[in-house]
Amino acid sequence: MLKIAFDPIYAHPLPEGHRFPMLKYELIPAQLLHEGVITADSLFSPGLLAEDIILQTHEESYWQQLRDLTLSLKEQRRIGFPLSALLVEREIRIAQGTIDGCRFAFDNGIAFNVAGGTHHAGTNWGEGFCLLNDQAVAANYLLNNNLAQSILIIDLDVHQGNGTAQIFENEPRVFTFSMHGANNFPSRKETSDLDISLADGVEDEQYLNILYEALPKLIQQQKPDFIFYLAGVDVLSSDKLGKLALSKKACKARDRFVFEQCIANNIPVQVSMGGGYSPLIKDIVDAHCNTFKMATDLYF
Repeated sequence: MLKIAFDPIYAHPLPEGHRFPMLKYELIPAQLLHEGVITADSLFSPGLLAEDIILQTHEESYWQQLRDLTLSLKEQRRIGFPLSALLVEREIRIAQGTIDGCRFAFDNGIAFNVAGGTHHAGTNWGEGFCLLNDQAVAANYLLNNNLAQSILIIDLDVHQGNGTAQIFENEPRVFTFSMHGANNFPSRKETSDLDISLADGVEDEQYLNILYEALPKLIQQQKPDFIFYLAGVDVLSSDKLGKLALSKKACKARDRFVFEQCIANNIPVQVSMGGGYSPLIKDIVDAHCNTFKMATDLYF
């Protein structure tokens, strides 16, 4: 059974004027349930992440400012959300959900977090709607508990995974791969182990050919025993922030290829959903739901 981390807090942490970015987190599981892709038993609500696990990835002073709601207004503007206790709770539940998903992935080959992909959060900063880096937290959890020895993070969100790159810049057991828009946020990029920067307007065939060439080589070179996949749908041509020009069909082909590579190499994978900012919420939800459907078709 496909296991998916979801809690209602994912969708309701913000004042009304900031709600739109969060609507998809409520609508994705509702759509999957409506279409019969999953059952209620597929969904699990993560608990609260322990502080000592947070501190394996994020600096104590930064975490304390988050926890105590004492970040400066400048730091809050960098994040993009007004800081609140509910928002911090949301982030620690998301990170716990990604850790829980790793356990399910060991059993089932794959597991999802409806939210997550908070790849702009670094060791001591939040940025771009990201406070805690869920996949980085989970990767460190696996390493520190001897559950994995070599990890590959595949970040196919349209924005570079700058926080993830910075967190693991001196960690040889984690290979960070980011394929993103060259002229997109963040303006100051970090250095991933492999960065593939794409020009504005890249379309289906070129994008997929680049991925088809790069990913199998990476897996053969790195021989990871666990993969994290950040499956952002802000690569779509309809996305108001993306600057690329992929169709939904190409987005599905991207997901299929990633999952097929994981299956062929017998590597468990945890999937966090990342960004999506098309003007029509239906386009965002449909594209994200396609990722879940592809996993269901291939794994179950």
